[in-house]
Amino acid sequence: MSDLIERGASAPLPVSADWSELRDWAALLKPRVMTLVVFTGAVGMLVAPGPIHPVLAAVAILCIALGAGAAGAINMWYDRDIDAVMRRTARRPIPAGRIAPEAALGFGIVLAVFSVLLMGLATNWHAAGWLAGSILFYVLVYTMWLKRRTPQNIVIGGAAGAFPPVIGWAAVTGGVDVLPLILFAIVFVWTPPHFWALSLWAHGDYQRAGVPMLPVVAGARETRRQILLYTLLLAPLGLLPSLLGLAGWIYGATAVVLGAGFLFHAHRVLREAQDERGVSLVGDLAARHAFRFSLLHLAGLFAALAVDHWVLG
Repeated sequence: MSDLIERGASAPLPVSADWSELRDWAALLKPRVMTLVVFTGAVGMLVAPGPIHPVLAAVAILCIALGAGAAGAINMWYDRDIDAVMRRTARRPIPAGRIAPEAALGFGIVLAVFSVLLMGLATNWHAAGWLAGSILFYVLVYTMWLKRRTPQNIVIGGAAGAFPPVIGWAAVTGGVDVLPLILFAIVFVWTPPHFWALSLWAHGDYQRAGVPMLPVVAGARETRRQILLYTLLLAPLGLLPSLLGLAGWIYGATAVVLGAGFLFHAHRVLREAQDERGVSLVGDLAARHAFRFSLLHLAGLFAALAVDHWVLG
């Protein structure tokens, strides 16, 4: 017994956690994407009429985050072959060999089921149904059906990222109204110019992977034109909550400024120095700036809606 005690005393203490492995599991959840998803869902909950207990609100936001993360993990499992040949994604945990594909799939499925059940039990099954629909749409419609088949993948598939404000609203009210549907439409129309700006300077990755993003199939010039067209549609759509009396002047003024800013960047993308095929001669600087501004645009709109609701009621 004394020998055992001595050996136990001299043995190194076990490491409580391998932080690099934990980071890999967290990376499966696509935390950068999740941040914006959670924010838009939280704003949808905040502007919804009626009370919700703060604890239940926190649980609902957690469910939205877990549902988005689950969809991201299953997406990474399914796309592991194309992720491996794209520079932008080759270091993700599955193609890099740090997490087994089957483990990632199981992780995603468990999180998806848990998030939907918890949402239903904590708030209502209407919100849980919207959450389940968003996960299934992202996995089945976008990832497995559209992404590798059509350049309209991000146009139709963008609906997956537009669900959170509807889910947040439904978590409070148990239903859906005009404002969350407008917020859905804003995110839906915002998604193509946002991702096409990214795909302009990452088109080589998509080409190597055989993903028919618009610049690969239709060319850079047509992609630039489509970015501007969608942004022209997005600008007035962003004003709709104020025009319909569903938001006040704080939101309306912000929507004018951000819409004009996005249009400015979209026009710069169209007019950037380029060759006869529309390929940038200056490293797609305008597209990079447009991509970054698009994130500010969407976050700013939703933040303004929250402030407007808080200040003006």
